[in-house]
Amino acid sequence: MTGRATIYDHPQGCAGVPAIAVAPEVRTALAQRRPVVALESTVISHGLPYPHNLELARAMEQDVRAQGATPATVGIVAGVPTVGMEDAALQHFARPDDERRRPVKVSRRDLGYVAAAGGDGATTVAATMALAALAGIHVFATGGIGGVHRGARETWDISADLTELARTPVLVVCAGAKAILDLPATLEYLETSGVPVLGWGVGELPAFYSASSGLPVALAPDAAFVARAWCAHRAFGGAGMLLAVPPPAEYALNGAAVEEAITRALHRATAAGVRGQAVTPFLLSALAQETGGESVRANIALLRQNARVAAQVAGAIAVLAQ
Repeated sequence: MTGRATIYDHPQGCAGVPAIAVAPEVRTALAQRRPVVALESTVISHGLPYPHNLELARAMEQDVRAQGATPATVGIVAGVPTVGMEDAALQHFARPDDERRRPVKVSRRDLGYVAAAGGDGATTVAATMALAALAGIHVFATGGIGGVHRGARETWDISADLTELARTPVLVVCAGAKAILDLPATLEYLETSGVPVLGWGVGELPAFYSASSGLPVALAPDAAFVARAWCAHRAFGGAGMLLAVPPPAEYALNGAAVEEAITRALHRATAAGVRGQAVTPFLLSALAQETGGESVRANIALLRQNARVAAQVAGAIAVLAQ
């Protein structure tokens, strides 16, 4: 990306508060009503070790471009919420030169604090949705959303991703909710919140690493249908929508084996006293160990696939918007 990012003023006009910076390439695409796909930055800073994280970030951007859309990786860079991160920022998020500037994980609640502090923040699904929508982007590709955690009756551990889907008009393309979560409860929460869940070519919610969860969702046969459903959903006052894409068949894991590995990972988390935002990364790391790295390979494959599908859907929406 070249040129300077456009800085959008806050509606409230708060002096000294960093506004949103939108990269020139992204700004031009939006102005010309061309397809744009938002990408999160947490997968770079907290998802994989270096250099695999940087390679994945660049590959996902290229996957979006190959389908005719413009990628916009989202994060907070030196206190500035940024939509369309430069490659230098991607490199910093992948391997900070100074450990004191390592990006923190940022959800919706943390946006204002990290911006005010002038820090670097890797945006989760919720935070990416919030910033993307403010910039005018309404399609976002990620791996899996957060949801209702197992044991939430006692802990009340429910991801802000779910409330964001209920309030923010962004179509999220993913492989369902992360498999470590309570998938039936997550689907119930989305239904209660009025968030449509569509299956990409399937009538069943994928279980992230595996294709089958046994939970029915509405079938979406192709990108053109998803675009029509999205436009109708928005016309009738709806906010977010979820498009769940099964993982690539050659990388999909056996559901029963994954469930056994998750059970062992949960026991390890309980024994270690892991809580709060640390739970998900701990469980994903433990699951990678339990599966001999197969879960990581599946995660990378589905992330790239979701980027391609999101670009196709964004293109179909752009056609309807002309």
